Amino acid sequence: MAAPKTAIQPTRNEDYPQWYQEVIKAADLAETSPVRGCMVIKPWGYALWENIQHNLDARFKATGHKNAYFPLFIPLSYLQREADHVEGFAKECAVVTHHRLEPDADGKLQPAGELEEPLIVRPTSETIIGEMFSRWIESYRDLPLLINQWANVVRWEMRTRMFLRTAEFLWQEGHTAHATEQEAVEETLQMLDIYKDFAENTMAMPVITGAKSEGERFPGAVDTYSIEAMMQDGKALQSGTSHFLGQNFSKAQDISFQNDKKEVEFAWTTSWGVSTRLIGSLIMTHADDDGMVIPPRLAPSHIVIIPITFKADDPDAILNYCHKLAADLGVISYHGRSVTVEIDNRDIRGGEKTWGWVKKGIPIRLEVGPRDMESDSVFMARRDKGHKE
Repeated sequence: MAAPKTAIQPTRNEDYPQWYQEVIKAADLAETSPVRGCMVIKPWGYALWENIQHNLDARFKATGHKNAYFPLFIPLSYLQREADHVEGFAKECAVVTHHRLEPDADGKLQPAGELEEPLIVRPTSETIIGEMFSRWIESYRDLPLLINQWANVVRWEMRTRMFLRTAEFLWQEGHTAHATEQEAVEETLQMLDIYKDFAENTMAMPVITGAKSEGERFPGAVDTYSIEAMMQDGKALQSGTSHFLGQNFSKAQDISFQNDKKEVEFAWTTSWGVSTRLIGSLIMTHADDDGMVIPPRLAPSHIVIIPITFKADDPDAILNYCHKLAADLGVISYHGRSVTVEIDNRDIRGGEKTWGWVKKGIPIRLEVGPRDMESDSVFMARRDKGHKE
């Protein structure tokens, strides 16, 4: 008996790594860029990231954190202040050594204007944020300081896979400073719990939390905790981390304060982050051999309406019906968002439209033809129930 035809070839069982790449392509999430190791996140994929960002950002703000932005470039000397930290990232750093281009004798552009000190393109921001914390914190009254940054980072990876490991990726990184060790540890574990709750209740992705081994800790951290998700190939994927940094970075960067007894102490710091790797984990948790399956709470759009106007006596009437249906659905609230509806009126074959949306993973597909309009009903398909069910 022949195997059932699937939209994605090869299937998960045939070649899991290649299946993963084909799902990204078929779902129109991203593609490789002309820059080695980097990707272009396409509108459907970026809208998914925006929804992840929006949900997490609300959680961070609800726990007292505020957003800020710090420089992309970090002086080399800043990294050298924390020996374990620089050793952990040294082989992944992109380095800027010149500040302009000039034509050579053949008219080709060459780097010129060597910098007095090389600048590192941000691999993570503990050092530059620590420098600013040392300026902002003077007294115990300035603590705790709870900061989050949404940014891009660069780590010069040799082996890259879209959303999982790329030379440049998007993320959030939280950085906090506290007066006591206990407060910093509580912050570290609180953020781990926020990641866990988001993964399980918004992404519908079960995770295991725990401390990393000494060899897997973040460079310079006292303890690193992570959420680990089990993918469909039976392998665990680290999907978020929270680090208790102790006083290692505060001593290196002089993040000190005067306590209520007028004694000078070093602050206790944390850092924590998730990245666009969450999209990779989402794919490998939910996608199937027909493409992407997106949890409704994160879907760029919840519903697509496909007008069936082929051979219809009055195509405009069907379109008007679809627009009214979209407007009626759009006033419904779903987990803090208005239901978002797409109307696919492209001049292409109906089967191509249908399979396109199946592969993109939109949660609900509605089809409206002349008979549906007459009976005031629609055909509905849920992506999580399979193509025909």
